[in-house]
Amino acid sequence: MMFNISWEVQAVTTLKRADARKNIESIMDAATACLARDPDVSVADIAKAAGVGRVTLYGHFESRAILVTQVAERAIQQSDEALGAVDLDGDPRAALSRLLEASWRLTQQYGALIVAAEQSMPHEQFQAVHLGLIDRWKPLMERGRGDGSFRDDQPLGWQLTLLQSVLHAASGAVYRGEIKAADAATLIDGTLQAALTPPGATRH
Repeated sequence: MMFNISWEVQAVTTLKRADARKNIESIMDAATACLARDPDVSVADIAKAAGVGRVTLYGHFESRAILVTQVAERAIQQSDEALGAVDLDGDPRAALSRLLEASWRLTQQYGALIVAAEQSMPHEQFQAVHLGLIDRWKPLMERGRGDGSFRDDQPLGWQLTLLQSVLHAASGAVYRGEIKAADAATLIDGTLQAALTPPGATRH
């Protein structure tokens, strides 16, 4: 009898854990979709989209800021994996264009989530979650600076920050209606290629 009771308790515990994991995934997916459309979406709306109650949501995420942070971190991890598939061989300028185009596609996919992350996360934390993405850009930038494709009279760290900042600025500009999403990739590439061109060099 004790064995049966123990087995039943274990089975119930396993089921609860599976339900909890399912709820967490549902909440994260719903939050990603909702925040991509509206960075100010409420917790109640996220819970509704996830098919759970607010009590359940807060049982897994203590605050909206924590939820947004975890959603943003997951999006950045997925983005890093996607960018890892981009061909960065050959001419650094052409490789940069491919990387920028892929980065903008991901930015569009996650939409206003970036705006929500900037609003909810402390600046230092917001910068910290981008370290992996910055590492993805760094080898290409170093190669381009080494062969004269990119200017090397500025700190590399500043140029990496510039790349991220222009992408984030474009996301905000699209959200505010200042530019069209279809035009953003060209504007981003043109802006950054011009900024990285060595003084006196001709852009191709």
